[in-house]
Amino acid sequence: MILFASGRCDICGYYSEWLMNRIHEGYVDVRNPFDLHQISRISLDETQVDCLLLCTKNPIPILQYLDELKKFCLLFHVTITAYHEDVEKNVKDKKKILQAVHELSVQLGKEHVVLRYDPILLNDRYTIDYHTKAFEKICAEMKEDVSKIIISFVDMYKNTRMHAKELNMQELSEAQMHEIGKRFGKIAQKYSIQVQTCAEKIDLTRYGILSGNCVDQEEIETLCGHAIAARKGVRKECSCIETVDIGDYNCCGHGCKYCYANYDESSIGLRMKEHDPQSSVLIGHISKEDKIHVRRSKSIHQLRII
Repeated sequence: MILFASGRCDICGYYSEWLMNRIHEGYVDVRNPFDLHQISRISLDETQVDCLLLCTKNPIPILQYLDELKKFCLLFHVTITAYHEDVEKNVKDKKKILQAVHELSVQLGKEHVVLRYDPILLNDRYTIDYHTKAFEKICAEMKEDVSKIIISFVDMYKNTRMHAKELNMQELSEAQMHEIGKRFGKIAQKYSIQVQTCAEKIDLTRYGILSGNCVDQEEIETLCGHAIAARKGVRKECSCIETVDIGDYNCCGHGCKYCYANYDESSIGLRMKEHDPQSSVLIGHISKEDKIHVRRSKSIHQLRII
């Protein structure tokens, strides 16, 4: 089982205490987003978790818990972009986030830390030249701390479409994507960093940019030292392996105007107030109407990779 915390909200950035409480209790309850009274109870025993994937824009709050988390095989995906408050309203100081990435790399090893420069959007302020300069600055600063950066181009999700006019967002052409790929590939080669896309139709391999998976079975098996029983996820355009996401939608405070997970912005503040670090579910509490199903997980330590 690849435990994902989370593609639905930034658990590291806003709910680290809750995550650690759940790990201490040994399980977490996750609501079905399509049927809120259906609860999956998921074991957090390290013998049942192949890898704990932590996806965040702000790893600072989780740093204090790293020693406890090391009982899991850890993989951090840290998103760092060059946008300001007009696009990412509440994201912390990027210099402090990069320092936290350095700390993760020192404590865990650079193979356990992946940067994400995504999504890439264009407007009058955030031009190709702007992104090029920002990307090189990040690569220059992080060249000793990471070996891979994942990039993607903006998708027009519901929340993104709502802000597209406000941001004067341009629709990226294939020519613009190729120009970005050409520039990013050259920069990455300079700093010995591998750039990779995920779930993108456009082929940028001519620029040294791989078309890979964000959650890659071979990478995780190598990272964790054993084979895993994995199957492909549900997204048609993506060949990443399946993960178990323990987050929830519409409860992330970053306020990013391209976010797919915060599709009901009016509810975010109220939902975040319903969070209780002692609860077994991320938002609110278990009620009498809820039906809990214990998710079964196979034993993982079957085959060591030498």
